[in-house]
Amino acid sequence: MLVILMPLLLGLGVAAVAMLALYALWLRPAVLKAQRKAEDADLLQRKLEAEAKLRLDEAIVQAKEEALRVREKLEDELRQRLAALERQEEKLEAEHRKRLATLVRQEEKISVRDDALEDRRQSLEEREKAVMEEHRVLGERVDAVARREGSIEAELLRVSKLSRDEARDQLLHSLEDEFRGIAERKAKAIEAQSLRDVEGRVRRILVDAMQRSVVDYVTAATLAVVELPSEDMKGRIIGREGRNIRAFEQVTGVDLIVDETPEAVVISCFDPVRRETARLTLMNLMLDGRIHPVRIEELYEKAQQEVERTIREAGERAAERANVHGLPQQVIDMMGRLRFRTSYAQNVLDHSVEVSRLCVSLASELGLNVEAAKRAGLLHDIGKALGPEWEGPHALTGMEYLKQLGEKDAVTHAVGAHHHEIEPETGEALVVIIADTISAARPGARRESLENYIKRLTSLEAVANEFPGVERSYAIQAGREIRLIVKPNEVDDLGAARLAEAVARKIESELEYPGQIKVTVIRETRASDVAK
Repeated sequence: MLVILMPLLLGLGVAAVAMLALYALWLRPAVLKAQRKAEDADLLQRKLEAEAKLRLDEAIVQAKEEALRVREKLEDELRQRLAALERQEEKLEAEHRKRLATLVRQEEKISVRDDALEDRRQSLEEREKAVMEEHRVLGERVDAVARREGSIEAELLRVSKLSRDEARDQLLHSLEDEFRGIAERKAKAIEAQSLRDVEGRVRRILVDAMQRSVVDYVTAATLAVVELPSEDMKGRIIGREGRNIRAFEQVTGVDLIVDETPEAVVISCFDPVRRETARLTLMNLMLDGRIHPVRIEELYEKAQQEVERTIREAGERAAERANVHGLPQQVIDMMGRLRFRTSYAQNVLDHSVEVSRLCVSLASELGLNVEAAKRAGLLHDIGKALGPEWEGPHALTGMEYLKQLGEKDAVTHAVGAHHHEIEPETGEALVVIIADTISAARPGARRESLENYIKRLTSLEAVANEFPGVERSYAIQAGREIRLIVKPNEVDDLGAARLAEAVARKIESELEYPGQIKVTVIRETRASDVAK
């Protein structure tokens, strides 16, 4: 048994030794290496965690800084918006106060009118009582006369021994003479009282119509000031050797004044349409930044289209303000041109709207055709917007123009008669005459000098345009110079000199003007091609 166990125990001892050797030589180093790797991994993890925490802290700090910047920006925007809201609130409050003051004034006027109406009602009641009393007294007198007639008739028959018919005839003659005198005195008194009442009523009607129909005017001038973004823009507008400013004045037909006024230039022209077109052209040139002759022509054409659109909108607004509907588009466009027309410094389009409103008030008070009077009042000066092909007084040309467009006879007659070129035959025509006079004659509505000035410059251009070969002409420098743009294929250089002399001689013979007028003829030939 021992013999058997010994080898077994020896084998177990060898196995144990081998296991210890294996552990010492292989397993223990592997375990130690694994422990070191675990420690390194743990150290790396702690390091990564520390770096991540550091980066997280940095991100939080950056986020806080960004949030602070955003908050400051939002606070600035909020302050700006609050300031804008405060300004808007102040503006609205000022407008509210202004409207409230206007309403108070209107209420005061209405109160005054109510008091006047109450006084008038009481006066009518008193007059009615007086008339009733007069009727009663007249009835008593008639009864007394009848009794007297009976007694006289009996006495006459007794004394004169006349027949009944003869006595009646004598009595009737005496009564007729007596009552004729009474009736004449009463008729004169009633006529005088009626005239006083009518005059008072007419005054009230006219004053009320003017108060309800007044239109604010802005006096038109011959200058337009254009603000510049900087002083350097003046040099760009003038251009090298003045080529840009010469091209601008030649294309637009205005006088561009560049002086010592800081950051501003002045556009001078008597024609408001031409002046507005030039102003838009210059504004678009500054916005575009490319200022040279070709670009000036391109933007001038666009400005002309913009002015035409403005004219159309002005005509539509005028018809809406006057509450006149159903006007043809041609008439609306033609009325819009009156926005840039003045008559003795009074804007003709606003004047037409005011005349239309006055016509409504007067026609309604007089029981006339309100629609015809209102329409004629708005269109009465449309002849002033017609071109030079329409010759004659503007009242007659406007009447013919409206007839061609199928306007009603009542309207065309009132338009043609508002300056008595034809005799007014309708009440509506008389109403238009009265309304036109009221609108023009009220203090501050018109000024004579500007109208005469514009007429003189218009006549100056008309004389120049009569000559053959003239494409267009512009009166500038307040009428001290006229520039003629001629067609280069019809007028040569020698013909340009002869044309300047001929225009100067015709101006001398036909026009009256102060000082001297310089005649400048501009002839320009252009050639262009396209590179493909």
